Amino acid sequence: MKYIVPDSRSVPDIYRRRFVQGVAAGGVLLGLGAWPTSALALPSTQTVTGLAPVLAGTKFDLSIAETAVNFTGAARMATTINGSLPAPTLRWREGETVTIRVTNHLKVSSSMHWHGIILPYQMDGVPGLSFTGIAPGETFTYRFKVGQSGTYWYHSHSGFQEQTGMYGAIIIDPAIPENIRVDRDYVVQLSDWTDEDPMAVFAKLRKMSAYYNFKQPTVADFSRDVGDMGMKGALGKRRMWNRMRMNPTDLADLSAYTYTFLMNGTTPDDNWTASFKPGERVRLRFISSGTQSFFDVRIPDLKMTVVQVDGVNVEPVTVDEFRFGPGETYDVIVEPKDDRAYTLFAQDMGRSGFARGTLTSRPGLEAEVPSVDKIEWLTMRDMMGNMAGMAGMSEMAGMDHSAHAMTGDAAMADMTGANAVHVRHARTEYGPSVDMRVDAPRTNLDDPGIGLRNNGRRVLTYADLHTIGGPLDSRGAEREIELHLTGNMERYTWSFDGLEFGKSTPIHFRHGERLRVILHNDTMMTHPMHLHGMWSEQETADGEFLARRHTISVQPAQRISFLVTADALGRWAWHCHLLYHMDAGMFREVVVA
Repeated sequence: MKYIVPDSRSVPDIYRRRFVQGVAAGGVLLGLGAWPTSALALPSTQTVTGLAPVLAGTKFDLSIAETAVNFTGAARMATTINGSLPAPTLRWREGETVTIRVTNHLKVSSSMHWHGIILPYQMDGVPGLSFTGIAPGETFTYRFKVGQSGTYWYHSHSGFQEQTGMYGAIIIDPAIPENIRVDRDYVVQLSDWTDEDPMAVFAKLRKMSAYYNFKQPTVADFSRDVGDMGMKGALGKRRMWNRMRMNPTDLADLSAYTYTFLMNGTTPDDNWTASFKPGERVRLRFISSGTQSFFDVRIPDLKMTVVQVDGVNVEPVTVDEFRFGPGETYDVIVEPKDDRAYTLFAQDMGRSGFARGTLTSRPGLEAEVPSVDKIEWLTMRDMMGNMAGMAGMSEMAGMDHSAHAMTGDAAMADMTGANAVHVRHARTEYGPSVDMRVDAPRTNLDDPGIGLRNNGRRVLTYADLHTIGGPLDSRGAEREIELHLTGNMERYTWSFDGLEFGKSTPIHFRHGERLRVILHNDTMMTHPMHLHGMWSEQETADGEFLARRHTISVQPAQRISFLVTADALGRWAWHCHLLYHMDAGMFREVVVA
C-alpha cells in the first residue's frame, strides 16, 4: 500500500500542515504494517525525537523505502527508514551485541553507516570499501558489539540518499550509569531538505558554484565601505575580490533558496515542541545531520552547558551559542526556571534561514523567534591565515590571480612565534583542481568562526572542549601525515592535496601505530572532516590533548592536528561530511594493515 500526499492546493492550509506534521515529521508508518517484533517502542517517558519512534533492544529490523512527504506545499518522495523521517531512534546499551537487519525496498542499491561507532570495518556500511552495498530487494545483516556510549547517528552512504531523508539518531546507554542527571531527555536532530532532485542541485553547483548564494555584495555594502575606509580603500577592496574571482559571502554552497531547514523532521512553521517543568534539568542531544549545512544554535534567555561532544563526555562549559557541522553531535543541559516558552533557534552559517523549535512549560506557549543575523564577509585572515603584515587591502588588490596566496620567503617571514609552521604543499596541488593555497595558516582554536565573532554572546570554540579522562593512548606520535583540503570553486571540485578521489591512492596506516594527522585547509570554506573507524584525538598547536572526536570542522586557512591510534584493521573512509563536497572528490580511502 502506498500513501500519496494530496495536492496541497486542494486541502485547507490548517489540515495540510497537520498532515505534513504527521507524515513528514516521521510520526506515521506508511505501508509497513506493525512494528517488527524484534524491536520495542519505548514509553513516552524515555528519549523521543519529535514523532519518530524510539526502538530499543539488541535486534532490529529496518526497512529502506520511498515515502511521500510535503514540507513546502509540494509533494515529493523521500528516502525513509521504516516510513519515518527522521528514521527511528535506535537505543543500545554499551557492552551488548546488536543485530540489525536492513532490507532495501528501493530500485537502487543502498547502505547504512553507523556514524562515529567503533566497529569492524565489514560493518561500517560504505559501499566499495567495507561491502558491496545492499542491492534492491536484498537484506544485509549488521552485527557488532557496542563498545561505547553517548549520542550518535546513522545514515545512508549511497548516492544522495542522506539528502532525501535517510538519517536517524542513536543513543547508547553506558554500562555504568553516568553522572549526568536529568529530568528530561530529548534528541534534537537538525537537517536540510530540498524539493529539487539532488543530482540537479549537484549539476547546478558544477556549472556555477554560487548558484544558490543570494547574499552577494550590494551597492549598500560598497557605500558602507566608502564611509569606513574612503573611496580608494573601498575600490581596492572590491577590486581585490574581483581579481581573485571569489565571493566574500560564499560561506555555504546551498541556502534557503532551495533548502527547508528541519528540526526533528519538522519545519519552522510547524514548530517542533518539547515540554519541561520549571526547575527541571533538560538534556538536549543536538545532532547535525545537515547534508550541506552548518548550524549556529542558541536558546535566547537560556544558557546551555555543553556536557558531551561526539558521544564523549567533556568538562562542562556554559555558553550562549555553538556552531556545529554535518556529522557532529553536542549534548547540552539547560535548566529553565520560569513558567514560559523558549525558542530553540538554529540558523545556517550562510544566514539564509533557520530551523526552529520550542521548549515550553505549557502547551500552546511560544517564544519570540529571533531574526537571522546579518551575514559577515570573509576576512583576509579567513582567506590567507596569518598574513597580517602583508594582507592589507592595497597589497591584496594588486595580487595576481594565479597566486591566490602569498608564497615563498615573504610569506614565511610573516610567521613568528607559536604560529610558525612548516607548510608542505604536495606537487599535486599545483594543478587545475586547486585555485588557492595558504602558506601561512592560522593554528588557533579559540575562534568561533565567521559570523560568530564579537556578537555579544558567549560562543563555544574548540579550545573550550576537554574530554574527561584524557586521551585513550598515552603514546606520542611515531610519524606524521599532512593532508591539504583543496578545491576549485569555479570548477566545483574538492579534493585532498589536489587529487579527487578517483585520481587518488589509499592512505596507509600501520596497524597499532600512533600517528599525528595534520589537516591544512587551503580553501575558503569550512570542512567537517570525518575519519571512519578510529577516534581522532584533537590537540592544540602546542601538542596538548583537547578532545576525542569523530568529526572535526576545519575553518578556512586553518591548520589543525590530531592523534590517531591505528587499532582498526581494514579499509576505511575519510571524507568531508558536506555531501556534495564528498561526491565532488574530497574523499580518501584509509587502509590499516
